[in-house]
Amino acid sequence: MISRKWSAVGLAGLLAALAAGLLPTHAVADETDQDAPPPRVDLVLDVSGSMRERDMSDGQSRMAAAQQAFNEVIDAVPEEVHLGIRTLGATYPGDDVEIGCQDSEQLYPVGPVDRTEAKTAVATLRPTGWTPIGLALRGAVEDLGDGEGTRRIVLITDGEDSCGDPDPCDVARELAADGTHLVIDTLGLTLDDAVREQLSCIAEATGGTYTAVQDTEQLADRIDQLVRRADLPVENPTAVVGADRCEDAPRLGVGVWTDRQEFTQHRYYRVPVVAGQELRASVSVSADRAVDPDYGVLLRAFDEDGHELVRGTGADTGRTDVVSTGLRYPLADEDDADDGDEADDGDGDAVRLVCLEVATSFSAPDAVQVSPGLPVELTVDVVSAPDEPSDVAAFGLGRGWVTLLLLTGVGLVGGLLLGLFVRLGIAFGRS
Repeated sequence: MISRKWSAVGLAGLLAALAAGLLPTHAVADETDQDAPPPRVDLVLDVSGSMRERDMSDGQSRMAAAQQAFNEVIDAVPEEVHLGIRTLGATYPGDDVEIGCQDSEQLYPVGPVDRTEAKTAVATLRPTGWTPIGLALRGAVEDLGDGEGTRRIVLITDGEDSCGDPDPCDVARELAADGTHLVIDTLGLTLDDAVREQLSCIAEATGGTYTAVQDTEQLADRIDQLVRRADLPVENPTAVVGADRCEDAPRLGVGVWTDRQEFTQHRYYRVPVVAGQELRASVSVSADRAVDPDYGVLLRAFDEDGHELVRGTGADTGRTDVVSTGLRYPLADEDDADDGDEADDGDGDAVRLVCLEVATSFSAPDAVQVSPGLPVELTVDVVSAPDEPSDVAAFGLGRGWVTLLLLTGVGLVGGLLLGLFVRLGIAFGRS
């Protein structure tokens, strides 16, 4: 007897086959070099005794917040990224300095991630011992190995190095001098000035970033951002000075750019975009001094006539030292380009000069120096559109008459077959 259950299964399979065979399948991701070595990231976690403190915004201990953040990052790590975990201060609870300052070990090896195994290892951690940051950084370099490809260390700690030998800032400077194309990003779980100074020193030596975070959700978001950033080639930021208006703004190409922005100041930059390309830009502003809580950043794109194209905004309440936002603007058709902006790019392609405006809403107590301005990092990328037009819209919706007709045909055939199978099922059921 043919049941309705098996009729539905058969129909689902038929419709899947029809969809696979009839509907156009255009790749929406850029092609990647299969021979390129995978990006590697080593998360270095402080498991010293002070991680027991329960001062995170949601009432969790620092250790519990870090474990929760690690679990979320492990679940979301891209398949192409090789991830590892190293601990410091996780095993020795005693008072012997020599033993405590050797307490760093690899918890999970750098490589493809078994999510269950990695999260099980993180769950075993308990706040225990000392804080040998310099030793852990050298161990992380060994974890990552040599060879080509990007390598990134993300250090999460709530305190300064408690050993002093090797000095973590000296270790970071040595790595930068070796030209190993390795970046160290640091995350501080306290707002202590001494911790900020040391972690900033480590990060700046290798072109990394320092962020103070006391919110569990923001900690997970920031680690996830840094892990995903490992898939990008290491860039040496280029200094640039933004203008007070678009007409005088410097032209920026693809890359990472740094500037300084005074409180309440607006800075302008220009990016040439050829028809058929998409502009992708992001900005991060760092609070490198004491500032008032509640601040934000605006990144706005507009044409040279002042018409806004797109904007991105970010805000925070003082739980992190960095506020970021980004935007995307596609210039898909040549008709979209305004010949009044630029004639062509030398190859006959129409060009539009897109103005980028960066504005912030920081303020500071009267005793705080407001000059020089806050550090600004602006990342610019321009992505080429596919060679052939796609019938798949940017957000996954079908477009075009061909797709519409195919979907209509599949729906009609599916409806007829469903009716036939139901009738057959009823007939066999009565026999």
